[in-house]
Amino acid sequence: MGSADYRNVSPRCQISRRRLLQWGALGALSATVPVRGFAAVRNSLTPERTLALHNTHTDEDLRVVYWADGRYLPGALADINHILRDHRAGEIKPIDTRLLDLMVALGANLDNRGPFHVISGYRSPETNALLRTRGQGVAKNSLHLQGKAVDIRLPGCDLSVLRRAAMRLKGGGVGYYPGPNFVHIDVGRVRHW
Repeated sequence: MGSADYRNVSPRCQISRRRLLQWGALGALSATVPVRGFAAVRNSLTPERTLALHNTHTDEDLRVVYWADGRYLPGALADINHILRDHRAGEIKPIDTRLLDLMVALGANLDNRGPFHVISGYRSPETNALLRTRGQGVAKNSLHLQGKAVDIRLPGCDLSVLRRAAMRLKGGGVGYYPGPNFVHIDVGRVRHW
């Protein structure tokens, strides 16, 4: 991709100098602190985690602090589970908090303050089977069935930039779907397609 392609990317979707310096400092610190210790340091540096979501099928919006004072907030998690429900079946399943944390990290990586537009969160077995019959590249044992995957886009952010940022995080799987205009992220094994 040539440098001219970046002119159309929103400034809020580019990595800021401050964010780059923060990553460098955390990277240097992580080299000297055991993994569990690093998690504690990270948690102390982020007193709250906020997630902003827009469900493209139900037109619902949510901006919620779901983690504060060193713990996940049950009421906020219930609100997130609701907006990421299977809108076809009306079924709700708990969403893996690692996926929420991955989305927050992805938003921070892109210096994004806006909501993620959600195409698909949790999927019931019936919905997953229906989508498979339509030939939409849906896996039989999709991580959506377990509340461990989400299909998203970020208005103002080029889809390829979103994909590359997700891949850099190495938090799980990353699927790139430019036709239907979304990126799949999950907290399964690290892979991409």
